[in-house]
Amino acid sequence: MAEQQISDYPHKRLNLLTGEWVLVSPHRAQRPWTGQQEAPDAETAVQYDPGCYLCPGNQRAGGEKNPRYTDTFVFTNDYSALLPDTGTDRGPDAGPETESDRTAPDPLLQSAPESGICRVICYHPRHDLTMARMDRAQIERVIDVWIAEFEHLSREERIAHVQIFENRGELMGCSNPHPHGQIWTNSTIPTLPLKEDEHQYQYLTTHGRCLLCDYLERELKDKERVVFSNDTFVCLVPFWAEWPFETMILPRRHMGAIPLMTPDEKKDLAAIIQQLGICYDNLFTTSFPYSMGIHQHPAAETKARAADAWHFHFHYYPPLLRSKTIKKHMVGYEMLAMPQRDITAEKAAAMLRAQPAIHYLENCVRKDRP
Repeated sequence: MAEQQISDYPHKRLNLLTGEWVLVSPHRAQRPWTGQQEAPDAETAVQYDPGCYLCPGNQRAGGEKNPRYTDTFVFTNDYSALLPDTGTDRGPDAGPETESDRTAPDPLLQSAPESGICRVICYHPRHDLTMARMDRAQIERVIDVWIAEFEHLSREERIAHVQIFENRGELMGCSNPHPHGQIWTNSTIPTLPLKEDEHQYQYLTTHGRCLLCDYLERELKDKERVVFSNDTFVCLVPFWAEWPFETMILPRRHMGAIPLMTPDEKKDLAAIIQQLGICYDNLFTTSFPYSMGIHQHPAAETKARAADAWHFHFHYYPPLLRSKTIKKHMVGYEMLAMPQRDITAEKAAAMLRAQPAIHYLENCVRKDRP
């Protein structure tokens, strides 16, 4: 399509990583708009909450007591969605196999066991911080923990995929505001990473090059959807974004997983994570909710179609649309047909680029000083 048609008329955009289309309706958002004007959220959180099950020294929901940690803290989720043992393995005392054990599965009602390990990472002992307000050295420490956990869990025999993610804010179902993320591992590769595995592999076999390397090169040439970048990482609004202010963080260098980063690359990643967090919070002067996750090659490289096809990246999916109180809902047409958005990826990137580099709460503090 011509550039004017993309800017003004309904069209579809292809997500290269999943093979799915998203409907874009830019004509619905052509009226002038800079966001609903609302008072900035004030800083109200305390540094330590005696009722928080993630704060240092407190008792967790499962009964265990947290150490008085002063850095990051990792533990196995007290209410894990996946368990290491599904109870389906036939042990030495299981007895002889019966006829029912050999019955073919019902083709209409299929199920399969799924095992895994679920971990929680407390980013910092302070209850009131977020990635946007932690310093870069503290974020780099979280990155080190991500790497250590990925390497450790990937060596587990039954683990095929390690999903590192964070749900931030009540809108994203986060039950505790203490700065933390999670890791869920699976004995099989889940649906979305499997789609990305397939499409990156197909592109590699067809073109002989990495899909995201080529895509990033194109985005850096166009610049229209790039939010910001540094020497080794780029933050952009993907061409096929579904959520209004969806972004991706990609390394400039081809890498299949986060353990391959150099010390300088880890510093740059910490900087761009912090920068994006500040940018999001400043957009609507609120602690911006999102779901963030890292997609990288499966736990064992041999379980990927081609480890060389993988280019690791971060997905950020924030739900806010026009203000801190107006949310984009994936309902109706989106649930029954295909994803749809009004604001274009290009407009979203421009709005994010326009945000100041200093967190709005820091600005408030500076204005209050004599």
